[in-house]
Amino acid sequence: MTGLVAVTGAEGFIGSHLVETLVEQGHRVRAMAQYNSFDSRGWLADLPADVLDQVEVILGDVRDPASVRDLIGRAEVVYHLAALIAIPYSYRAPNSYVETNVVGTLNVLEAVRSLGTARLVHTSTSETYGTARTVPITEDHALQTQSPYAASKAAADKLAESYHDSFALPVVTLRPFNTFGPRQSARAFIPTVVGQIAAGAAEVTVGALEPTRDFTFVKDTAAAFVAAGRAPASEVVGQVLNAGSGKEISMGRLAGEIAALMGREVTFRSDPARHRPAKSEVMRLVCDSTKLRRRTGWQPRHTLRDGLKITIEWFLDAANLSRYRTTDYIV
Repeated sequence: MTGLVAVTGAEGFIGSHLVETLVEQGHRVRAMAQYNSFDSRGWLADLPADVLDQVEVILGDVRDPASVRDLIGRAEVVYHLAALIAIPYSYRAPNSYVETNVVGTLNVLEAVRSLGTARLVHTSTSETYGTARTVPITEDHALQTQSPYAASKAAADKLAESYHDSFALPVVTLRPFNTFGPRQSARAFIPTVVGQIAAGAAEVTVGALEPTRDFTFVKDTAAAFVAAGRAPASEVVGQVLNAGSGKEISMGRLAGEIAALMGREVTFRSDPARHRPAKSEVMRLVCDSTKLRRRTGWQPRHTLRDGLKITIEWFLDAANLSRYRTTDYIV
């Protein structure tokens, strides 16, 4: 299947990599970027010209049903990535997360239903699992919404499930674990460590160092989306599929590995202001992606070390580093 596809949240970190991957694999892409008065296309503007030649960028908003229908049109597959994702801000503005993540998903589901779209790949998050009760985490693990962000995503997931059960909607829910790589927000853990070290800091300020996470390089996450969109319907439709490496690492150890790859000796200060509320912190995440691998053939092709090298090199490029404010790394 290499026809027309649609992507919401296309201007973002993972979305822009997904658009690039889809074009590389022969698709024409309709890409929604959130409407703004600056006429900004986000990270889509940084894609190569030959990629953008195959992309129709549509400014819109998933909170608006008409925008969503206009985007999807006759697309064969819809990849729904649009969401508010910053966990700290969800404590301050939870209503905005419900409007975008829940109501926005409802609008996508309704549009796919009315237009008869062949497949919808809906984006979940490993945060819906909360702190692991059993490891590795399979898709049968209980949902524990330890932040307003996680709650909004779990609600969206359940809406997608209900539309499959109620209306036979051809939806696949992909649940990526922690993704990293070029173009990621400077406030994410890996970019904030790289950015502060690149700026010459001897002491790097971060959040909690004890939690463990399962990291996947962004190109591998993009490939997981494509795999979910292309696999036979009998294998994936109506399913929740985890995407992750199956390997966990503590944030403290990860920070040390980044410093070593950058050839720097630094100390790390865990700033309580960057910690989540005590009962909201997810202490352990490690993925079991057996189901995704068996049903689609997907597997990550980058080790954590390889992905970190690519990410560090990208952030150290002056043109890329200039896209970020220095304060983003430490606030």
